[in-house]
Amino acid sequence: MSTTSIQKTPLLDVQDLTVTYAGGAQAVRGVNLSVDAGQKLGIAGESGCGKSTLALALLRLLPAGTKVSGRILLNGEDVLAMKWGQVRAVRWAGASIVFQGAMHSLNAVHRIGEQIAEPILLHKKATQAAAAKRAGVLLEQVGLPAARASAYPHELSGGQRQRVMIAMALACDPGLIIADEPTTALDVMIQAQILRLIEQLVSEQDLGLIMISHDLAVLSDTCDRLAVMYAGRVVEEGPASEVYENAHHPYGKALSGAFPRIGDPASRFAPRGLPGDPPDPSALPGGCTFHPRCPVALDSCTTEDQELRDAGPQRRAACVLVEPGAVAAGARPGAEEARSTS
Repeated sequence: MSTTSIQKTPLLDVQDLTVTYAGGAQAVRGVNLSVDAGQKLGIAGESGCGKSTLALALLRLLPAGTKVSGRILLNGEDVLAMKWGQVRAVRWAGASIVFQGAMHSLNAVHRIGEQIAEPILLHKKATQAAAAKRAGVLLEQVGLPAARASAYPHELSGGQRQRVMIAMALACDPGLIIADEPTTALDVMIQAQILRLIEQLVSEQDLGLIMISHDLAVLSDTCDRLAVMYAGRVVEEGPASEVYENAHHPYGKALSGAFPRIGDPASRFAPRGLPGDPPDPSALPGGCTFHPRCPVALDSCTTEDQELRDAGPQRRAACVLVEPGAVAAGARPGAEEARSTS
């Protein structure tokens, strides 16, 4: 018997994905990511870094006129090459998305049981009775009584509505869940409950999970791996706890430093941040797009783009300073001091 190991095909394999909106904004630029069944991938970054656009691109939910290139392999099939009928089926049975802002995602004039049952009726070809029964089971699965199926969205709290959104995402037994800011506007206790619920469902059903958030602390606690995006690109990737505790890219360090640490009074009373904003995706700066905000940029960073490179075991970062001895005479004044304090 051959001892050669068989390489497992990822549940989701994103290859060189590029998204350009009709106005010319390059929202996603050459992203490569993969997710296995049972794996939780977190995607972090400020608003405007391309996280939600990436999520929408995975299920072809972008507006007309948007140019998308690359490959999105879901269970080995390219979503970008599928016909529309197949895409509609994939959106529920293959992968589903939990949008941020449950109140705006649910239909205010329909009972939540009807909304959960709708994809079951369409994609599972179930009877009305079977779909209603399945909706009740899903509600109980996410911690709500089946009787709440008769409620309207305005009769539920924010945490309950978010649980309904998760139940809808699970309606057709998808292999991949994409959660875009699933705990936005929830208080910390409900946020913790929702996060534990998502973790439990991924573990019990062997789902793949992509969770998008601004909060590195939440992602490091919930996810296995973490990808940090800036200006439409992944600038750092690795085990979630390692990226959070010891980011190699200056942007990852800045995101991590913006959150106070428990037991660290200095970070509590003086949390660090990062001046400025992400660049306009329709007018990106030359060279490394992070260099205008980077405290340790070299002169070469203004002209030379930086690709992801190995930065340790299972770690990658798009920074010239990842390479040993990279800081040389070409460094900007104060770069060495800034790096030592970052």
